[in-house]
Amino acid sequence: MKPASFVVALAVLGAASLSTACQSSKPTPSVSVNSGKSASLRIMEQVSTAAYRCWFSSKDKDFRAYSFANELDSHSGQPRFLLVPARNFGGRPLLVVQAKGNSSRLDVFGPLLDEPLGKRVSSDISRWASGPTSCGASA
Repeated sequence: MKPASFVVALAVLGAASLSTACQSSKPTPSVSVNSGKSASLRIMEQVSTAAYRCWFSSKDKDFRAYSFANELDSHSGQPRFLLVPARNFGGRPLLVVQAKGNSSRLDVFGPLLDEPLGKRVSSDISRWASGPTSCGASA
């Protein structure tokens, strides 16, 4: 190692030691579990996981006519999931739940919201987006 490189390395180590010594006694994690994920992806993961678990994995009779299409890995910055007709996976979406960019605001739209099930769907999605991921009394 050249003498100049050694001096630079010592200076970097010394600065790191100083910054560590100046920290409070309770270190706070600087990297979250969701590091690297946009707010839209985090909220959509939360809501889509709850929707799938509560509506489909639970075999809820109200959702037998639908299939769940998860599109969270979109490179458009617009993660979403869709409900489509059960027997026509490529059919027109009946419900779209999506978020954009670095926002945790959800857009929810589609003809399913105008059906009797629409009120429950809206209520479930609002609850899941605000934190609680329970299935609720209806499931």
